[in-house]
Amino acid sequence: MTDTNTLLEVNNLVKYFPVKGGILQRVVAQVKAVDGITFDIREGETFGLVGESGCGKSTAGRAILRLIPATYGSVKFNGEEVFNAKGDKLKALRRNMQIIFQDPYASLDPRMTIEQSVAEGLNFHNIGKNSHERHEIVIHNLRKVGLQDYHARRYPHEFSGGQRQRIGIARALALQPKFIMCDEPVSALDVSIQAQVLNILKDLQKDLGLTYLFVAHNLSVVEHIADRIGVMYLGKMVETAPRKKLFTNPLHPYTQALFSAIPVPNPRIKKERVVLQGDVPSPLNPPSGCRFHTRCPFVMDICKQEEPVFKQVEPDHWTACWKVDGEVGTPK
Repeated sequence: MTDTNTLLEVNNLVKYFPVKGGILQRVVAQVKAVDGITFDIREGETFGLVGESGCGKSTAGRAILRLIPATYGSVKFNGEEVFNAKGDKLKALRRNMQIIFQDPYASLDPRMTIEQSVAEGLNFHNIGKNSHERHEIVIHNLRKVGLQDYHARRYPHEFSGGQRQRIGIARALALQPKFIMCDEPVSALDVSIQAQVLNILKDLQKDLGLTYLFVAHNLSVVEHIADRIGVMYLGKMVETAPRKKLFTNPLHPYTQALFSAIPVPNPRIKKERVVLQGDVPSPLNPPSGCRFHTRCPFVMDICKQEEPVFKQVEPDHWTACWKVDGEVGTPK
């Protein structure tokens, strides 16, 4: 799946959370939050990662950034293994890989001014010759996201949710990173504010050549901002493809069900809904074979026994489904 301009390469990423029990608090089970996903992100693009709540999207992103330790797998940034980096190499990687958090109310320290929050990374990485130069960097980045100079002296409680998320973006930009993980950055905002924040992200990407991993559950938002999209279900990647190809020709039954739920603004257009039966299985004890087989309307015997291979069925279109023919990319 790699390309000549690949910036981030994720290979067989696994993250299990141990469940302890008994008097001795021994590990009695594992929550398989992320269970062997593989994808890449090319320089300058936005890769959208979508799926139901609890499917492992945010966990995967945080493991990629080493905010939580991965159980197994490989992540390469600019060809360098992220999980092996230590000392100065790890510090340099952290400068180039930033995050915009989901909750704009919890991601800012209420005791710190906006300037202190944005400048925190500058101080840690010794960027800027003195406090005056760091102040100018903070002001420059606040202006980039549509805030005013005097906002730097204020505290988080004086801002709305949309303004706080702009501050979060300015904080991520301060270190001039190449890659930013956007962890559902607009899910807590009103619809009108969502559009403003998304447009800011797109403009910044165009101006600064940024690369995004955009985690979301709102498919309309992902359609607006993503170049390529990966669909996750119960810790597994089930399909990846360019945005237009995925929205016009989704191959995996789960992707088809997700896209059928997108509201259509024109009431005259009748859209066939794919209604899934049952609930999402527990990641503590996922089903054998294909994890989607308990809810799939096209389930076959092989789906219950063998896990499908994540394969390329069309140019740049990958899926894991026994129902799809790998040679022509059409349902069997």
